[in-house]
Amino acid sequence: MHDFSEEKYICAHEGEEHEKYFGAVVPPIFENSLFVFKDYDAIVEAFKNEKDHYLYTRGTNPTVEILEKKLSALEHGEACKCFTSGMAAISAAIDAFTSQGDHILFVNNIYGPTLRYAEYLKKYGIEYSIVLVDEGKDILEKVEEAIRPNTKIIYLESPGTMTFKLVDIKAIAELAKAKGIITMIDNTWATPLYQKPLDMGIDISIHSCSKYIGGHSDVVAGAIISRRDIINKIFYNEFQLHGGNIGPFEAWLLIRGLRTLPLRMEKHQENAMKVAEFLEQNKNVERVNYPGLKSNPYYEIGRKQLKGYSGLMSFEIKSNKIDDIRRVVNSCRIFKIGVSWGGYESLILPVFHGDNEDELKRLNIPLGLIRISVGLEDVNSLIGDLENALSSF
Repeated sequence: MHDFSEEKYICAHEGEEHEKYFGAVVPPIFENSLFVFKDYDAIVEAFKNEKDHYLYTRGTNPTVEILEKKLSALEHGEACKCFTSGMAAISAAIDAFTSQGDHILFVNNIYGPTLRYAEYLKKYGIEYSIVLVDEGKDILEKVEEAIRPNTKIIYLESPGTMTFKLVDIKAIAELAKAKGIITMIDNTWATPLYQKPLDMGIDISIHSCSKYIGGHSDVVAGAIISRRDIINKIFYNEFQLHGGNIGPFEAWLLIRGLRTLPLRMEKHQENAMKVAEFLEQNKNVERVNYPGLKSNPYYEIGRKQLKGYSGLMSFEIKSNKIDDIRRVVNSCRIFKIGVSWGGYESLILPVFHGDNEDELKRLNIPLGLIRISVGLEDVNSLIGDLENALSSF
């Protein structure tokens, strides 16, 4: 079992210099838009290197800086920048490494808005394609075949969104590096605790901090973690000029969330494993998509890459009729119907809406798929809720 003592220290203490703020045990919120200087030379120096000086909160801020130091250390990166949302981070990272005529290769099932952003970029002459994971087929071979002369980014998720299939992160990173292609991963599912893609050779790790890092469903934010030269490049262009900086209060909420991240993830994993095992035995469930199950086809690769499992999974009911899906979802009482995930509360979300069948087929997502976020409530109550819902059709 992995020893999380280093990560627990980082979550609780990294970047916190209490003597700077009068010994306050909780870092203060520097809720100011600008910083003043003692003289002419001091502000001129700050203008020369805004990244390393407090000048204007659109660039750097002491509260935000504490959060960024924690996230960078957790993921074994050199630097981090935090954004107003996960999509602000994703779009900034993609924009930093693409221009007209370039190609982006997406690997695995990818977060829907990320693909919509790629579609949006077509008007600037940027192309994209998708390689999906198929059981029993060599994903590395498929990726290599899909690389084009103009491929600038390989962007992946592992586990993939909705289906939670895994890919060999290290192998894809090595392939990309040999061809001079930048690699990015959405690492939100695993959190920096349970997966460290930068250690496997990935260039940029991206998080929606709205999920487990925040952990309380009360903040929207994103983060990019990478080498210092990459973060510097993004800071002076896509970060500063797009204006997607996180506010000090949101950063403070995330600092608060990180203090309990190891404890919360341990409970999410414990609850999720029991829920997944229940679903696997239920007669109305066709399949459970959760890499923590030993029966999962990606279990062995997960053991090599993951140090733990979060609370997000999906399952397929033995029906793709929209009325049956509606009955299951509507019969839940503890699992609330909603998007996002990672908070205390358990959530349920159908993927088939009645008008998106073609898109689901394009992404090889079954119509009867239902995603659940297993929260921190009593696990027996959660199982009972699902058992009742699954008996409704």
